[in-house]
Amino acid sequence: MLVLDRILSTWPGLTFPGGHVEWGESFYDAAVREAKEETGLEVKNLKLCGTVHWANKHNGERYLEFLYKTSDFYGVLSEGTREGTVRWMTPEELKNSDRLSPNFDMYLPLFFENKYSELFFEWDGESWTAEPHYL
Repeated sequence: MLVLDRILSTWPGLTFPGGHVEWGESFYDAAVREAKEETGLEVKNLKLCGTVHWANKHNGERYLEFLYKTSDFYGVLSEGTREGTVRWMTPEELKNSDRLSPNFDMYLPLFFENKYSELFFEWDGESWTAEPHYL
């Protein structure tokens, strides 16, 4: 699996490449663009494998993450960006790492198990900790 070892303080540690959606861009196209920007690889035939949904219980604000995976890629792997470095890891290495980004361990069942489509959190709007609910 290709992972990003983020060094930015907002969400440091091991995670998968990803980012924001630009105006006029689909979620799918954003995932393709972010993969290219962060890894140097061209990806295609992405499959949606889950959604992460954070709901702020104080003001109703929502934060959504759409998770994709693929084994269809080409190009030359970059050394990384200002966000961090990229590298290959086995699923076991990733699951057992002590360098996972906050809550990232809770995301992994959406990638590895075919029994969930959504991970839902009610959160306080400040810390990124909450009780997970798999749906």
